[in-house]
Amino acid sequence: MSEKKELYDLVVVGAGPAGLSAAIYMARAKYRVLVIEKEKIGGQITITSEVVNYPGIESTSGKELTDGMKAQADSFGAEFAYAEVLDMELESDIKVIHTTKGDYEALGVILAVGANPRKLGFKGEKEFQGRGVAYCATCDGEFFTGMDVFVIGGGFAAVEEGIFLTKYAKHVTMIVREEDFTCAKMVADEVKGRNDITVNFNTEVVEVNGDGMVNFARFKNNQTGEEWTYEGGENGAFGVFVFAGYVPNTKWLPELIEKNEQGYIITDANQKTNIAGVYAAGDVCIKNLRQVVTAVSDGAIAATSLEKHVSEIHHKLDIPELIVNKPNPERVKQVKEENTAKESESNGFLSAEVKNQLSGVFAKFQNKVILKAWLDDSALSGEIKGFLEEIQDLSDKIEWIVPEKEESERILPAIELCYEDGRSSGISFHGVPGGHEINSFVVALYNVAGPGQEIEPEIKKELTKIEKDINIKVMVSLSCTMCPETVMAAQKAASVSEHIEAEMIDLMHYPELKKKYQVMSVPCMVINDEVVHFGKKGIQEVADIITKIAG
Repeated sequence: MSEKKELYDLVVVGAGPAGLSAAIYMARAKYRVLVIEKEKIGGQITITSEVVNYPGIESTSGKELTDGMKAQADSFGAEFAYAEVLDMELESDIKVIHTTKGDYEALGVILAVGANPRKLGFKGEKEFQGRGVAYCATCDGEFFTGMDVFVIGGGFAAVEEGIFLTKYAKHVTMIVREEDFTCAKMVADEVKGRNDITVNFNTEVVEVNGDGMVNFARFKNNQTGEEWTYEGGENGAFGVFVFAGYVPNTKWLPELIEKNEQGYIITDANQKTNIAGVYAAGDVCIKNLRQVVTAVSDGAIAATSLEKHVSEIHHKLDIPELIVNKPNPERVKQVKEENTAKESESNGFLSAEVKNQLSGVFAKFQNKVILKAWLDDSALSGEIKGFLEEIQDLSDKIEWIVPEKEESERILPAIELCYEDGRSSGISFHGVPGGHEINSFVVALYNVAGPGQEIEPEIKKELTKIEKDINIKVMVSLSCTMCPETVMAAQKAASVSEHIEAEMIDLMHYPELKKKYQVMSVPCMVINDEVVHFGKKGIQEVADIITKIAG
């Protein structure tokens, strides 16, 4: 039993459509449910701008769809915790889930941990990731405005993202290794009928290369063996977006959970794994179709199948019924009203719902946080002032000030997070932390005010040993769902060590930095203005990188 002894009927790991569906079904059945998510509610589907194949909903975005699922789960009493699961003890009747926010206990667990974009391994793919090679159209599409773009893949995701990229690209060329698309004919026909998309079937990418940025690519027809190349035009650079499926996010799971050779979790028809009381749902499972509709189906099946097991454990261990989570009709009504309220009703940066949520978080602060606004004459500085005024009004534990101007090489404008005594935390935001980065900003405030997020002792020990000054610039797009984890990891490192600085930079406002570091994908992490890393990074990865640099 863990010291915290927070016992739930069900803990769901992952808050994508599968996890949210499981939470809805189990909470509605009057069980106590906790959903643990380390990044952003909604999962991969939140980066999809248009969902048109979900039954009963003619058209919506991935974020809107999952926001509704979350509100529905919340209305039935499901609880949510933002934390990273570090390890799990699953063999006993009472499971123990170890997270960065402490330990939780549960009678049942549903693993809805999803999958990550697959990399193909062609020559130059790793070297040019972030400098022409990308994996998320929503996150990086804007960087390729007016350029030619190649999309690698022939499935639904590739077709969908290829169409999306026409909003930015001069022209899109799809590279499909099969003799036809592998998605629905109706969707494929839409691509074939467009003048702004060219399709090459039976074709594979062999190599990309370039001088800093991708400006050369080599392709091969896998039927004839014939090769052809493409070189950038007058401006040189072009994009290569890879949408070749996903890799299950299972490497970190306990080895006793049975998986196939590709790493997907093996389940029976009821989504049960080889361990009693442990189920899996969504893209992490072996299945022929990975879509939102199949994910929510998996979650519903897993939850309803798990009910019997949970009831048996209640009886076996003589555990009283957990009544904390009973649906409250008034709460259901309240959440529905909140969900239907339009954010446009708020004239500021934050909706009434978000303000209400933030007030609850700020109430937990142990100390005051001083926000120093380093401003210039730009329009962005005016936006920052308006944002800080809204934040300050939510809590007496937050105060923003404009310090006296100083001569420095500081990137302006900036929001510097300081302790109550005025000392800098080493954490700064360049831009208004809206979109997906509002969570990063709130977590940073929480870490500075205390009590702050927990961190593994070994990682903390590793970071506190650093004596060399380290500056981490994390360049982001507010539409990117992969950026927040890297931002929060860098911030956490800064909150642990006085020798580490972490800066979040919204690239939309700093084109000169995009050009300086040749950034064509986010997140991009630049250390001491020299070492550049692309792609999502967790706290362990960030710690390993800066420890190596610090020597």
